[in-house]
Amino acid sequence: MFILLLVALALLFSGTTFLQTTLNPRERPIWFILFWIVCGWLTLTALLLAVFDLLIVKLESRRAQRVLGQNLKTSSPAPTINE
Repeated sequence: MFILLLVALALLFSGTTFLQTTLNPRERPIWFILFWIVCGWLTLTALLLAVFDLLIVKLESRRAQRVLGQNLKTSSPAPTINE
């Protein structure tokens, strides 16, 4: 995910600096559109991977809480009430 963002940033930087003449939308509209679609696709892919990672961490946290709760219930002694 980090590599995708680095590549997208590198493309963004190069597209606005030294590739600016090559990506002139009036001279080469197809290259211009393709270049920015690739930049957007890389960014969107990194975003979706981040959301997926967030969901996986949340799921594992719930599983760990459930296991911990079950371990606490089974290992604790039965309560005794003296009346």
